[in-house]
Order: sequence, then C-alpha cells, then structure tokens
Amino acid sequence: MAGLTAAAVAAVAFLAYQASANAPADVSAEPRPTTSAPAATITGGPQAPPRDPLAVPANSGSGARVVYALAERRVWLVDEKGQATHTFSVMPSTVHPVPGAYTVTSRSGSVRGSDGVQIEHVVRFTTVEDVAIGFSAAVDGSLPTPDPARKTGGIRMKRADGEAMWTFASIGAKVVVVA
Repeated sequence: MAGLTAAAVAAVAFLAYQASANAPADVSAEPRPTTSAPAATITGGPQAPPRDPLAVPANSGSGARVVYALAERRVWLVDEKGQATHTFSVMPSTVHPVPGAYTVTSRSGSVRGSDGVQIEHVVRFTTVEDVAIGFSAAVDGSLPTPDPARKTGGIRMKRADGEAMWTFASIGAKVVVVA
C-alpha cells in the first residue's frame, strides 16, 4: 500500500510539474490556436474517486477508538458515532505493533522516553519484543526520526496532538492499528 501511495504522489507531482511548465506566462491572454492534432487519451473505464487522506480508514472497526495507520503515519481520534474528532501525523518508533485491536493499558503524564527524551501525555497500549508501545509528545516539541539502532516504542506527535490524545484515550480506551 505504501508503494501505491508513493507512486500516486509521484504521478501527481509529475502532472503538476507538466501543468505548470505548459501554463502561459499571462493567463489573461487569449489562447493561441494550435496546428497540431489533439492528443489521444486512453481511458480504462471509470476511475474510483481518490481516498480522502483525512478520512477514517474503513477497516478500523466501529465506535469510539484511536486509529493508528502504520503506512500513513497518521492517527485519528474517532467518536462513538464513527466521526473523526481529531487527526494528525505521527513519527513512528523503531518497534511497531501488529495490526489489530488493543486497549490503553497505562498512561503517564511526564516521563523520560526510552530514547532519553523527556516526554508527556504517554498513552501505552501494547508491548512488542519487551518494548512498551504507546503515543507520546516530546516536551521540547521535537519529532526526530528514531535511531534505527535502538529499540524504541514511542509513537511521537506534536504537543497539541498529545494533549488531544491524553484527553481522549483513558485507561481501557480502544486502539485499532491498521496497516
């Protein structure tokens, strides 16, 4: 799925470049007549509308929940009606949870992360390879790429997003991880 997303983004970027390269310098000018034949187009039938990147993933269950999409590096806070109340991008850790349903098992207001960074609004939901996995925000506001040589489980977010997570995800709250 990540490969398809990357290919789609590359295709859109290429088409945007082509459009800008072929745009006239003065868009108020009358179009010039061309002598070349119109380009042929190939259609493969109806195209599905592009997925809204902010829409809650369809395969993420129902009811109130935190949804974490591994490939998209995105989290949604979803209310009991299935509507996203908040969504934001995250920086994943080096140890990842497998897709599935979890519950929030513990929370910490402020601690030092396994990478040595002071963090807040820690919401933990599983353990993988003896590493606690959870959401957190660095007190200094940073979102660094984790050191691949270290086993860390902190899924980092901006401080404002951490506050929203802290308010939303109490002990026992549902967390759904999707690919």
